[in-house]
Amino acid sequence: MSTAPAEPRDGAAGEAPLNVLMRGGDPATGSGHGEHPPRMGFFTDTSVCIGCKACEVACKEWNQIPEDGLSWAGRSHDNSGGLGADTWRHVTFVEQRSPVGLHESNFQRDEENFRWLMESDVCKHCTHAACLDACPTGAIFRTEFGTVVVQADVCNGCGYCVPACPYGVLDKREEDGRIFKCTLCYDRLGEGQEPACAKACPTDSIQFGELEELRERAGDRVQELRRAGVEEARLYGHDPDDGVGGAGAFFLLLDEPEVYGLPPDPVVTTRELPRIWKRVGIAAGALLAGAAASFAGARR
Repeated sequence: MSTAPAEPRDGAAGEAPLNVLMRGGDPATGSGHGEHPPRMGFFTDTSVCIGCKACEVACKEWNQIPEDGLSWAGRSHDNSGGLGADTWRHVTFVEQRSPVGLHESNFQRDEENFRWLMESDVCKHCTHAACLDACPTGAIFRTEFGTVVVQADVCNGCGYCVPACPYGVLDKREEDGRIFKCTLCYDRLGEGQEPACAKACPTDSIQFGELEELRERAGDRVQELRRAGVEEARLYGHDPDDGVGGAGAFFLLLDEPEVYGLPPDPVVTTRELPRIWKRVGIAAGALLAGAAASFAGARR
């Protein structure tokens, strides 16, 4: 695997391509009609992440994303803070003292059982994407690869998608007024290339491929770690029966999700919309019926 940074593409900074194939479709496969590629995604194995931030740099270079500040948080080696309009990949650094006797895996430790947990976070490209449901302009669409992309030249900056996301991924670029997030390098996928972050990762912590195959690979990796004594190894976002129907970008973690700043039980925030609109329709119908009855009575 090459570790060379991806060459930047042509186009406006951080904009997805205009080629809109569909807005909805079948999120499990990536399309709603005709022939389509298999659903693609990310499996991020945090047990081999070394915190080099090559993924952050490659993402910015390829997508021409503006720099997002070079000030240190003061709590760790993190200088970007979290995902945002100008940070589509973010390497989380968690510094903790671990219990004595915890298996020594791929972490830097000292005699006092100190370790770093590192995780390259990204948009989850949910099966049931609340951001897509909330978008009133069609700027957010699902591609033929099953990924969720914001089409920047259609986005009106309303921001409805921002609170809809259960992971807090979407963000408005203030000097621009529009919403931006990871596109899973949609333009590269169309050319048969892997996303820039996966290509640049030197340890294969970020793995790209067909989602079903990645899920199998991730399950095998968890079992491998547990056989080696890493009992805390677990998968996050892989289950199609979870609150978002499974994520297109999921993770192998070595502690509780909250430790990495991830919600423990995310739920698609728009799941009640059909029931709400049904009740609104019933209420509106009752009001119209009442008004019609009153009008009829007045005419008598």
